[in-house]
Amino acid sequence: MSFWRAAGLNYVRYSQLCAMAVRRGLKPEAQAEAMKRDVTTIKAIKWKDGKAYH
Repeated sequence: MSFWRAAGLNYVRYSQLCAMAVRRGLKPEAQAEAMKRDVTTIKAIKWKDGKAYH
């Protein structure tokens, strides 16, 4: 069993925590740029009969 699983985390949460730790460890100039990549968006599209609709 992997250590992140033993700690009660799934792989996605583990990788999020690792990425956050790396971003916080960067120099201030690079940190500002890396924090911009921290934002995620999701677009949901409904489908009916094999076609997308709004």
